[in-house]
Amino acid sequence: MTTFIAGTGLHTFYGSSHILHGIDFAVRRGETVALMGRNGMGKSTLLKSLLGIVNPRQGKVTLNGTDVTGADTHAIIRRGIAYVPEGRGMFHNLTVREHLMMSARPGIDGRRDWTYERILETFPRLAERLGSLGTHLSGGEQQMLAVGRALMTNPDLLILDEATEGLAPLIRREIWHVIRSIKETGIASIIVDKNVNVLLGLADRHVILVKGEVVYDGSDLTPESEILKRHIGV
Repeated sequence: MTTFIAGTGLHTFYGSSHILHGIDFAVRRGETVALMGRNGMGKSTLLKSLLGIVNPRQGKVTLNGTDVTGADTHAIIRRGIAYVPEGRGMFHNLTVREHLMMSARPGIDGRRDWTYERILETFPRLAERLGSLGTHLSGGEQQMLAVGRALMTNPDLLILDEATEGLAPLIRREIWHVIRSIKETGIASIIVDKNVNVLLGLADRHVILVKGEVVYDGSDLTPESEILKRHIGV
């Protein structure tokens, strides 16, 4: 598999606080990567550094081999990335239907695999709430809408920051089911979530961050792995 996105030697700061310390991170086409680590270890900062939301002070970000370091976030996203941030990013004045329709576009290769109709088939709850404002939905419905909105862009890479945070168990199961379906379609994913056991069975590769550094990058983690117990607390 060819590399889709990569960060090399990333050093990212917030003011004088040094958050990422020379991180190397890459995702191949069609690959599902679990980005793991306790709170405050740099996971969200790494995602934002890849997307240009925060510009690394040192290092390089490439997308399909092209250097996009310092590029505007919208320009990076338009190259085939869909981002579901922590907090879901609902627009206060848009209905469910409007959220979905305003994000609809073909993939960079012209693909239209994810249509409005397919999203509603995947998330039947949304079909019942089309006229409701996104901010009036439950937390689980908002997450479904955020994922559906992302899929409407027909991405090559889906980034989920805190995929099931704060959701009821039944809703979490629905979200994980959809994420597995997305993986089967060949879309690459970066997933941040606290449900380590699900991530171990779902992801092709696992990356653990500790204080802004990669301490593990591989595919042989198990619940009994010592490095998992030490750095995640499973």
